[in-house]
Amino acid sequence: MHSQLSTMKDITAMKSEHTISKQPVMLNETDASFAEEVSRRSGIDLSSCFHCRTCAGGCPFSEAMDYAPHCVNRLVQLGLKNEVLKCSSIWVCVGCNTCVVQCPMAIDIPVIMDVLRQIALEEKVVVAKPDILNFHKLLLQSVKRYGRTHKIEIMMRYKLIKRDWFSDMNVGMKMLAKRKLDILPSKIKNTRETRKYFK
Repeated sequence: MHSQLSTMKDITAMKSEHTISKQPVMLNETDASFAEEVSRRSGIDLSSCFHCRTCAGGCPFSEAMDYAPHCVNRLVQLGLKNEVLKCSSIWVCVGCNTCVVQCPMAIDIPVIMDVLRQIALEEKVVVAKPDILNFHKLLLQSVKRYGRTHKIEIMMRYKLIKRDWFSDMNVGMKMLAKRKLDILPSKIKNTRETRKYFK
C-alpha cells in the first residue's frame, strides 16, 4: 500500500511538471501485460530505463508534452495503458532522436512512441492531437504517391482540413522566395517499390 501511494505521488509530480493539471494518476486500472506488449512490438527492454531524465532535458519538444519522455516510459512500466494512450506526448514526439543520443542506456524512445501511436489507433483511442495525426497521414500519402514528400501539396491539403488559410502565409512566402518549396512534385523513378511498404 505504501509503495502504491509513493508511486502515485511520483506520477503526480511528473505530470505537474508538464501540465496545468495536478490530478493524481490512479493505479486502480493497470494492465500487467501492457509493458510486455510494448517491449515485444518495439524490441526495446523498457526495464532498462532508470528515469535519469536525460531524455527530457534534451528533448526540444518536452515543454509541449503533458508527460516528458521518461514519464511515458514509467507509465508503460506501471501498466497505465489508458493514461499513456490518451496523452499528447506520443503525438508531439517528432522522432528527432535527440533523446536516444543522450540516453545513457541508448533507449530508442521514438520507436516506443511509434508503437504507442499504433496501439492507440488500433484500439480507437481518442487522439489527443488530431491535427498531428492528420499531418502524419498527409505526409505518408505524399510519400506513397511520389516516393518522397511534396511539401507544398502537404501544406495545401492540411490547410483544407484545418480551414485555416492565412495564419502562416508569411512563412510560406519566405520559403518560396528561398526556393525551399517546389511548385511541382519530384518523383522517384520506381514508385511501385515505395508503395509496397503501404500494403
